[in-house]
Amino acid sequence: MQTQARVVVIGGGVVGCSVLYHLARAGWTDVMLLERSELTSGSTWHAAGGCHTINGDPNVAKLQKYTIELYKEIEDLSGQSTGFHMTGGVMLASTPERFDWLKSTMAKGRYQGIEAEVITPEEAHEVMPLLDPSQFFGALKTVVDGHLDPSGVTYAYAKSARKLGAAIETHTMVTGIRRGRDGGWIVETDKGDVTCEHVVNAGGLWAREVGRMVGLELPVLAMEHMYLITEDMPEVAEINRATGREVYHAVDFDGELYLRQERGGMLMGTYEKACVPWSERQTPWNFGHELLQPDIDRIAPSLEVGFEHFPAFQNAGIKQIINGPFTFAPDGNPLIGPIRGLPGMWSACGVMAGFSQGGGVGLALANWITEGDPGFDVWAMDVARYGDWATMSYTNPKVQENYSRRFSIRFPNEELPAARPYKTTPIYDRMLSLGAQMGDSWGLEAPLWFSPDGTRDAFSWRRSTDFRHVGEEVRACRDNVGLMEISGFSKFFVRGAGAGAFLDRVLACKLPKPGRMTLAPMLKHDGKLQGDLTVACLSEEEFFLAGSGMAEVFYARWLEEHMPGDGSVTLEVVGLGLVGLSIAGPKSRDLLQRLTPEDVSNAAFRFMDIRRMDVGFAPCMVGRVSFTGDLGYEIWMKPEYQRHVFERLMEAGADLGLKPFGLRALNAMRLEKNFGGWAREYRPVYGPLEAGLDRFVAYDKPAEFIGKTAAVKERDTGGALRLISFVVDANEADVIGDEPIWHDGDVVGWVTSGGYAHHAGASMAMGYVGKSVADSDGPWAIELLGERRDARPQRVPLFDANMERMRG
Repeated sequence: MQTQARVVVIGGGVVGCSVLYHLARAGWTDVMLLERSELTSGSTWHAAGGCHTINGDPNVAKLQKYTIELYKEIEDLSGQSTGFHMTGGVMLASTPERFDWLKSTMAKGRYQGIEAEVITPEEAHEVMPLLDPSQFFGALKTVVDGHLDPSGVTYAYAKSARKLGAAIETHTMVTGIRRGRDGGWIVETDKGDVTCEHVVNAGGLWAREVGRMVGLELPVLAMEHMYLITEDMPEVAEINRATGREVYHAVDFDGELYLRQERGGMLMGTYEKACVPWSERQTPWNFGHELLQPDIDRIAPSLEVGFEHFPAFQNAGIKQIINGPFTFAPDGNPLIGPIRGLPGMWSACGVMAGFSQGGGVGLALANWITEGDPGFDVWAMDVARYGDWATMSYTNPKVQENYSRRFSIRFPNEELPAARPYKTTPIYDRMLSLGAQMGDSWGLEAPLWFSPDGTRDAFSWRRSTDFRHVGEEVRACRDNVGLMEISGFSKFFVRGAGAGAFLDRVLACKLPKPGRMTLAPMLKHDGKLQGDLTVACLSEEEFFLAGSGMAEVFYARWLEEHMPGDGSVTLEVVGLGLVGLSIAGPKSRDLLQRLTPEDVSNAAFRFMDIRRMDVGFAPCMVGRVSFTGDLGYEIWMKPEYQRHVFERLMEAGADLGLKPFGLRALNAMRLEKNFGGWAREYRPVYGPLEAGLDRFVAYDKPAEFIGKTAAVKERDTGGALRLISFVVDANEADVIGDEPIWHDGDVVGWVTSGGYAHHAGASMAMGYVGKSVADSDGPWAIELLGERRDARPQRVPLFDANMERMRG
């Protein structure tokens, strides 16, 4: 066995073999894979083998589309059959709410290039005669849907990788991982050590154990998963004879079932509500080509629905029940990417849909390792979306919740209860006492809206029970003053003699002077957005950065990666060591002045000023800025002072009409200001010009900031896309994101976010369209719940277009 490699991939399942193949295809042939047993010995060998392109996240769907298109390539190169059968499929809805979801799913497919068609139950019965049309409300017919041979796919990746020069060592047990003296890694095995630059954890069922070798606790858990295979069915034989093809793949969401043909019979699997985790704390190293004991009673409720929806199963004999473990992350998406604080350590685990996503995961990770960028928008899969708060005790109930709901509808206003409440701030109980309806914001309980009369959310695709209350919160802010907790932001202090020079290199903006703030785009080397932050200069050697809470690890990983090694800069990731409150509205200055001896008049405390001042008795840091787009202030303090500051604000603001507001009111107000947000309008695949942030990019500053060359090129060539705000002729429902944008009869873009702007009285959407049509007056339309609704570009903000309120 060789003792050196550029990359060592740990794990010989479909994901590990895909990563190895893509590294070799990229020209990195000095790479090797280590597998403790035979290839496929974890979850891969007993997988049901279904694959499809449809996914709730369009960016994940793109990688799934790539994965399926890849199978011919690896078959041709390896000479190994993947056993891929493109059958087509039907996704079934037995309720109107599910049918609305299918229509929105089809709409997403329009700009992804995914072929899909909404059909009636009768039409579904024609293409998949095993189903009873009377049980369904409608269906979505798909083209790229089918099944394959899990072992064949894995060996096709492996043989292709070997042909390109990669090495594979089976029956080689990894026993430890440690740092080398040169900063690389030493992977310890029972056959000797391997020195390498990069380690990829594709350990699957053992990903936790591999992570623990470097002190990392990954948020993954294995769940028992069952499917049954029937004896040969005459109905299947008749369909094959009459159509000349296999039975369509089917997903029955409300029955929690998926079905496909298996030889002369059918395979039926379920994501049952009464789910069971497997090996919750430690995966046995000696587990391999074994199955778990079937428990047909546990899946009986789903099977009963299946027998009702697909009557032919009532007369079919069961040949085998498969029960095997698969790993899941808390949200069901993979965990891929570089590990913060461990240069050269990579995650490629939690890929439960390995035969739909494995190729895309392998490509993205290989690109990331070899080129420094995944080449795709992989935010939904980035391991950085979780912090150290995602403990094993948190992960286990969240994974079980996700598994049991895998085929359930997640409404846009629905919050899931498992492992909550968890992270809370000092005023959590006070928020609840005021009627706060809480949401989960990166593990933190954050007010979404306030319900003084006890109303609760009614989950819906349409405007719901929160609509009137959110409108009242917006009116209070626009007419008087509102108060919002902002503790969930990501927060950083950058300090040291080299702090200014460092930030001048990693941020594309012109750095502010002491006592001032500015919006700070952070770019990748390719000129695309790596961050959307606010930077404040507190002194020549101290800066404060704030951004989206969900991006805390994502931002910290990037900043640490580019810090100088001479000790001239320190980065403090503040987390909840600093909490905050925001006040906004025309009376917010009056409120603040009542609680501080400082002069906060417009002349003395200008828009985008920041300074330390007492608020009540508490030492605070106050910035004159607000994401509401109104006159407003962000007030930051240590946690021990938050309750005091909150109570003083509430008391002093009582006669000013002060009202607390939540994230939904904030969304309504930022929309009528045409303000975008991270992970929606601003993502790592958009350039600053495309995103409308180019006015904050200091193209001519002396510092050679990261991404400058590419950003200048985008500015000079005009980029490919434009972010536009629209007013939508909506009725009882508003966009939520990913709806297609139509122009003159063609799909030309996609919605990134939207909602109802209560102050303006308009339904709004933000989204990207091609540059060539961006300046057109129309006709425009946005597809919403299966209907094209007229839309018009809103090129200036509906509220305070001249920024008189913000600056006055």
